[in-house]
Amino acid sequence: MLLALSLRDFVIVEQLHLDFQPGFTVLTGETGAGKSITLDALNLLLGGKADYSQIRHGKNEAQLSALFDLAELPELRAELQQQGLLGEDDSELAVRRIIDTKGRSRSFINNQAATLAQLRQIGSRLVDIHGQSAHHSLNSEAVQRELLDAFAGSKPLAAEVKNAYQQWRQAIEALEIAQLESERLQEESERLAWQVSEMEKLAPLAGEWEQLSQSYDSLAHAAELLQVAEEVAASIDGDDGLHSLAGRCRRQLESLSGIEPRFAESLAMLDSIEAELGEISSHMHSVASRAEINPAELAAQEERMAELMSAARRHRIEPAELPEKWAKMQQALADSEAAADIEALQAQVRQAEAEYMRPARALSAQRRQAAAQLAEETTAHMQQLSMQGARFHIELLPHEAQSYGLEQVQFQVAANQGSPLRPLNKVASGGELARISLALQVTASRYTQIPTLIFDEVDSGIGGGVAETVGRALRTLGRRHQVLAVTHLPQVAACGEQHWQVSKRSAGGQTVSSIRELDSAARVEEIARMLGGETITDTTRRHAAEMLQLAAEAT
Repeated sequence: MLLALSLRDFVIVEQLHLDFQPGFTVLTGETGAGKSITLDALNLLLGGKADYSQIRHGKNEAQLSALFDLAELPELRAELQQQGLLGEDDSELAVRRIIDTKGRSRSFINNQAATLAQLRQIGSRLVDIHGQSAHHSLNSEAVQRELLDAFAGSKPLAAEVKNAYQQWRQAIEALEIAQLESERLQEESERLAWQVSEMEKLAPLAGEWEQLSQSYDSLAHAAELLQVAEEVAASIDGDDGLHSLAGRCRRQLESLSGIEPRFAESLAMLDSIEAELGEISSHMHSVASRAEINPAELAAQEERMAELMSAARRHRIEPAELPEKWAKMQQALADSEAAADIEALQAQVRQAEAEYMRPARALSAQRRQAAAQLAEETTAHMQQLSMQGARFHIELLPHEAQSYGLEQVQFQVAANQGSPLRPLNKVASGGELARISLALQVTASRYTQIPTLIFDEVDSGIGGGVAETVGRALRTLGRRHQVLAVTHLPQVAACGEQHWQVSKRSAGGQTVSSIRELDSAARVEEIARMLGGETITDTTRRHAAEMLQLAAEAT
């Protein structure tokens, strides 16, 4: 859950630190005091888009940080430990973000630099924010489908369906292109087939050009190589050759090496010289024995090299690159023939369709089961929100295959007992839509693993006894989750287990917002303000105290 939030120079907040508690916390204050600033800050810390206008006027940067307890989220802890973002024995996660006036943003997770994608991925598993427009978005079929899939735990399967659909569409497009361009593809295949055939006649081998060049050089200079090798060998091994001279020097030095130490050193050097002369002589004899003057072989190699060079010029490459070029031509021919093979492409389309239908049908089955359960539980919550006799239903309308599956999801409602079910966007008033939205959120939240739920004035459009029921529903939800609600309704505020008040004041020519936790007496005054406006009477205070007492007794 969320343990703490700290802000500095953010919007109209100079400096703020909040310590959060479990259960249901309400946040109230006058219009324009900055009740939603806390939620805006959390949204940024969870990877939201930054805006330099959120920096307090006259300051260079805004700093935001939050601390979360992951003790009840073992899977997330394990993932963060594998990523090196959390110590083995740690259970707290610190998130920090800095925004400057140049539009730059820096993010950190446990003091390690992090990307916005990482913040969003982690944040989506820590906090769920229901904004003021949440109930209006329910009119969107995409939002309805996403909510149902989330309730059913089907998001991974929905992603698999989307990917399979894309693969299916790609197979269909390939088939359509082949059918439209069959003549061009046939010509392309024939051209490539001729090129491959010509290259097959040449059959260049990897490394052949290098070996051929070296062999040709040896044959072309065979006479010269033989002559030089024989002359050098004679200079070393002849009667007056280097070997003979070295031996004569050895005999002269040996006779006096006992007297002159440097003669002994020279004898050792002569040993090395004689060994190297022997190795050179061996090389010369080897060259002379293998040097062969063969005009026929030389002519054959010249012809082969000319063929390779001619093919290389046609393809505008080096001769050594011919084997690689041949391989690419063969692959291009295979691809061209496959693209032009209508039957094979049709088979691929059928296979891709089957690979789409398998997860799509499984997704449909999950949606059917979840739709019945979500509708039943939401209907029950609607009765508690003063919509007695109303019914909520989720209709799955068969539809041609799409990236989202085989059906359209349509939320339907009968606002009164005996009324027929009709699409949500055609029958629900603003207040009814808000209550249905809250009923859905309360129902879905029972199954979510997200520890912190935040409601930003989702109770707008309702009042009276309904507002009191909403407050009790949120307080009940606070038994399973950490719940924070920004509200303007005293009936909802009275149900909070903790109560924070947002206020603003002028300081140094600027407006500054602050938040404080209210004790029992201060809560009475704030509830009275929400009930009576600017003029607060003793009667209003008694009414506020009674509301707080009744809310406490109800739980």
